[in-house]
Amino acid sequence: MSILNAVMGNASEVEIEEMEKEFSQILIEEEKLVRVFKLVRDLFAFTDRRLIMVDKQGISGKKTEYHSIPYKSITHFSFETAGRIDLDAEMKVWISGNELPVKKEFKKGIDVTDVQRTLAKFTLD
Repeated sequence: MSILNAVMGNASEVEIEEMEKEFSQILIEEEKLVRVFKLVRDLFAFTDRRLIMVDKQGISGKKTEYHSIPYKSITHFSFETAGRIDLDAEMKVWISGNELPVKKEFKKGIDVTDVQRTLAKFTLD
């Protein structure tokens, strides 16, 4: 990810090999990372079993919250693409038992269609 993208808040896809160590303590046996996206410090990872949203907190980013969403718990999702004036795109994921969706915003620079396709692949199988 370039320094400019990090400063501007753009999301970018991260190589799986770079993330294997960070997720090694969280993944269960035989669970595999499929795709990982980074937004400044935060991450969201698609595994073959769930969506993991990682929220790095505080100035140092040492405190970390891992939000795990099994694909079978996702009732529906939506994606809003960027426009000419509003350059941000947004993903919303509704989880069974929750009225409000989990939201993730993407700044200019990520193919939201590809992210949507990845989520659809795992929730519709």
